[in-house]
Amino acid sequence: MNSRRSWLVFSVGSFAYLSAVLQRSSLGIAGVAATDRFGGSAALLSSLAVVQLVVYAAAQIPVGVLIDRYGPRVLVLTGTSLMAAGQVTLALAPSISIAVVGRILVGAGDAMIFISMIRLISSWFTGRSVPQLSQWLGNIGQLGQVLSAVPLAWVLHTWGWTPAFLSAASVALVALVVGIVVIRDQPAGTSDRLRPTSLGEALAQLKHSFKRPGTQLGFWSHYVTQSAGTVFTLLWGFPFMVYGLGYDPSLAAAMLMVLVGTGMVFGPVLGILTARYPLRRSNIVLGIVTVMAVAWAAVLLWPGQPPFWLIVLLLVALGVGGPGSLIGFDFARTFNPQRSHGSANGVVNVGGFTASFVMVYLVGLLLDLQDSWRVSGGAASDLYSLDSFRLAFSVQFLVVGIGVVFLLRTRTRTRSQLSREEGIEVAPLWVGLARAWRRRRRPE
Repeated sequence: MNSRRSWLVFSVGSFAYLSAVLQRSSLGIAGVAATDRFGGSAALLSSLAVVQLVVYAAAQIPVGVLIDRYGPRVLVLTGTSLMAAGQVTLALAPSISIAVVGRILVGAGDAMIFISMIRLISSWFTGRSVPQLSQWLGNIGQLGQVLSAVPLAWVLHTWGWTPAFLSAASVALVALVVGIVVIRDQPAGTSDRLRPTSLGEALAQLKHSFKRPGTQLGFWSHYVTQSAGTVFTLLWGFPFMVYGLGYDPSLAAAMLMVLVGTGMVFGPVLGILTARYPLRRSNIVLGIVTVMAVAWAAVLLWPGQPPFWLIVLLLVALGVGGPGSLIGFDFARTFNPQRSHGSANGVVNVGGFTASFVMVYLVGLLLDLQDSWRVSGGAASDLYSLDSFRLAFSVQFLVVGIGVVFLLRTRTRTRSQLSREEGIEVAPLWVGLARAWRRRRRPE
């Protein structure tokens, strides 16, 4: 554990996750190109992203069960293969229907990578390094978004659709080859007794994981923190900045890197805070959600076009949500035995992507409805107007708000369980801060 081989497995697995994020986010910088290639409405375009997210979310729990049964290595290699096939399909797709098939393959493959890596980290590392490495995994993975925002966008605009997506597929193939050589489920000599002997036993573990309030708390933590940034980067942020705000496409693609840079700065900080204050993790989550809500409210309510600095602040706020969502997996880790971590992580990972595909679809639907109303009133079509985006993006407050309500309910149940089973009482945050203040002022 925590050996040189552990770090090699982590490095190669992180590259596989980087590749997964590249494949996942490649459509975000190709939204305009997809409209030109396939035509259709905003709702039809959003179907490319929605189907990917639906498949991803639907696959999480089955993938978690398969990880517990067969180990993460098999899932990492299978997922990487599916993503390469999906990107090749998308690169050569002559119609929207074939493109949807490609994104289904990408979503299915992507679904297998992250929670497999979370399981590998807990198998190869111990101690406080586990939550911090989970944050670093997220940071490294987000470099895949940098690859999609800069070099992939350059290839797309220089050579076109097919070369761009074939080049993305080649990254997945490299990850597959090095993964076959390096990745193993656990250190040599480690007992495999924790692995279920059948799918039935793995499904039983899933049932127990799902019932634990701590797992549900992880689900809702992931739901409220991850979704807003995913909606922005996966599809609607680029058209919003290009058409709604009038930014140059190259500037809009580069600005998506603000989220990545923010995540790389705040990810390690959140990892340290999570390890140091495990009883305050939900407060950290709620703080992040509040920051994102305030930033979105400022942008959507700003009279006229929001200033550039405010958009940058919005991207920073959304960037914190990415590493913030990883706190959900720390809930799954600490409230479940290791033998069922795959199932528990699968449950958690459903959260953010469920909220994401709902919001991606609703944003596209609201854009289409407003444009149809505009045209029926005798005005010219303006699908991606700034005012249309204001109303469409406001749906996030409803979707995330529902998640906050359930998060607070499951937090109460989790704290009750801690009190009943372990005798740990978690005081309200203001009480904890007051006690810490008194301790600091107490003379030595």
